[in-house]
Amino acid sequence: MPNPDQGGAAALSAAPTRREIHEARLRRRSGAIAAGSTLLVIGAIVLFVPMAPGWEAVRRSFFNAEVFRKTFPGLLEAFLVDVAIFLWCAPAIALLGLVIALCRDVRAPALFPLRLFGALYTDVFRGLPVVLVVYLIGFGVPGLGLPRPWNSPYIWGSLALILVYAAYVAEVIRSGIDSIHVSQRSAAASLGLSEADTMRYVVLPQAIRNVAPANMNLFIALQKDVALLSFIGPVEIFRQAGVYKSLLANFTPYVGAALIFLAITIPATRYADYLLHRQRRRQS
Repeated sequence: MPNPDQGGAAALSAAPTRREIHEARLRRRSGAIAAGSTLLVIGAIVLFVPMAPGWEAVRRSFFNAEVFRKTFPGLLEAFLVDVAIFLWCAPAIALLGLVIALCRDVRAPALFPLRLFGALYTDVFRGLPVVLVVYLIGFGVPGLGLPRPWNSPYIWGSLALILVYAAYVAEVIRSGIDSIHVSQRSAAASLGLSEADTMRYVVLPQAIRNVAPANMNLFIALQKDVALLSFIGPVEIFRQAGVYKSLLANFTPYVGAALIFLAITIPATRYADYLLHRQRRRQS
């Protein structure tokens, strides 16, 4: 027989408290204010921008529907080159970044050269602009007169991105390693785990999970920086948009390229924010 007292207690515990009702009311009010202010700003833009004296010229040059319709399929096809470069760079960046982070974390005196190498690597490649590294490697290495396909700008441009982004990923992973409390290393040592096993089974799994949102943001930036390879030859979306601009004397292809990038990066950014929110909720 169910106990009526237990059923009443369960119903009372399931009912929202006064504080929860107040917080829900505040959330609804904040959402309404945010939606109203956003609509107000959008309405002002839609109303006042077309009133500018040069709006018609800007509309023809940047928002030409006919040019957009002609060039958008070609931009999508060129964007596949960006995706391919990203897909073969991302695993190499993750692996090299992990190796550099481990080099910077070694503690044995005999392995100090590895630690010095990791520090120098991150200092150099984090201190150089990405486009400068792309130029130096993309034009410098093929200048050695290497036979095909080793003189390809796709290879050396990708290598430039890998070297630069691995330095940033390494620092993010190292920060995750440093965030693991030293007591966990001591506990692993007391259980008989070696330094390598402690890093492999105790420290790294937690560190990589903690820095996943930050690394996600770096890979979003990588997807955009693939466009820098257009300066050394590959016909990806940015270069293709430039070709269309020259042929049609119109900047609308650049707007189309921007929309394609946004269609990829905005969902990825929101997913990174979701990972960060989930991590904070788990920690709290």
